[in-house]
Amino acid sequence: MELRFVLEAAGIAARAERQHGQWFLIVGAGDLSEAEAELDAYRRENESRSTAAIPVAPVYAGATVGVIAYAALVTLIALATLPWGLALDLFTPGEMQTGKVLAGDGWRTVTALTLHVDEGHVASNLLFGILFGFLAGRAVGGGVGWLTIVLAGALGNLLNALVQQPEHTSVGASTAVFAALGLLVANALRPRVSSHESLLRRWRPLVGGLMLLGLIGVGGERTDVTAHVTGFLAGLLLGAISSRLPTHWLADEKVQWLAGLATIVIVSMAWVVALSD
Repeated sequence: MELRFVLEAAGIAARAERQHGQWFLIVGAGDLSEAEAELDAYRRENESRSTAAIPVAPVYAGATVGVIAYAALVTLIALATLPWGLALDLFTPGEMQTGKVLAGDGWRTVTALTLHVDEGHVASNLLFGILFGFLAGRAVGGGVGWLTIVLAGALGNLLNALVQQPEHTSVGASTAVFAALGLLVANALRPRVSSHESLLRRWRPLVGGLMLLGLIGVGGERTDVTAHVTGFLAGLLLGAISSRLPTHWLADEKVQWLAGLATIVIVSMAWVVALSD
């Protein structure tokens, strides 16, 4: 995009197009020589941060499938639990209650991620979950991305339980949503440029992530701010691991499908245990 702006500033029409997993700048045949000259001049003037030294971050498959599965799960459980739906009481066995989690009900750290108290709660977590989940799926693949998000969401709930009073309860996918944001920040913090990159430029993904956390994760009468923070921190931790997996693993469809299947199994088994307890 930066190079496209350079060309457009020089009066050369250009568009960015993705082909075979890589991005290309497309210009008219008559503008090719002038475009090459403009880009060469731009690189020479900016050798200290040459765009040629910045490798393209790969984009992996499965992001769309992942968010469809997420939206379907959240919607189905909302239909089962909300008053205008089936009005089933899944909160008693599934909500994250600090005392019960620390007493051994570990499944609640997972089941609580799928429960919501009203339509607004559902809508907000669907919106941000789809957005951050889709970006996370593109960053590390749909399967690995959602496995990381669910595990980090559960870890975030556990960390939240460790610092809350025994009677504290919470539900909602927002812990996982902010875990997805943490994953994105961790992925963006991976060193991809030369060592002379400025300190501000190096850490700006973290600054941006913290600003988003403060903007959408704090406020509201029933907002569990601690859960949002612990989810974000857990996402940073597990995201740092998943984003550093070998590239050939993340590009392997079998690995992504297995990770996606593992995610479904984790959530399903948590509910099986919750309902059979």
